[in-house]
Amino acid sequence: QVHVVESGGGLVQAGGSLRLSCVGSGIIFSISAMGWYRQAPGKQRELVAAVTSGGRTNYADSVKGRFTISRDNAKNTVYLQMNSLKPEDTAVYYCNPGWVVGGPIPSGSWGQGTQVTVSS
Repeated sequence: QVHVVESGGGLVQAGGSLRLSCVGSGIIFSISAMGWYRQAPGKQRELVAAVTSGGRTNYADSVKGRFTISRDNAKNTVYLQMNSLKPEDTAVYYCNPGWVVGGPIPSGSWGQGTQVTVSS
């Protein structure tokens, strides 16, 4: 089981930027590919970006070229730099293990997430 705390969300105008952070604990966090997920009102939770412990990355087409995921293994932290934000990026963002965009969403516990709201 991975324990995570997400932060960094907020209200931003379209075209703006935000940087999300996810601090985790446990061996699973250290060795797993970690992903950023988002869930907008009325929509299913989806994986938008993932990074392996070695730094390989994977992105959903909807965020490719605008979002950058990275991790600092020494700090047990995964980041999501979000640029050129759009109103459709508005969602609660969560982190959890994951790699396959469009794959199954992990069951089990989730953090509280961090709200990102993009105004037009």
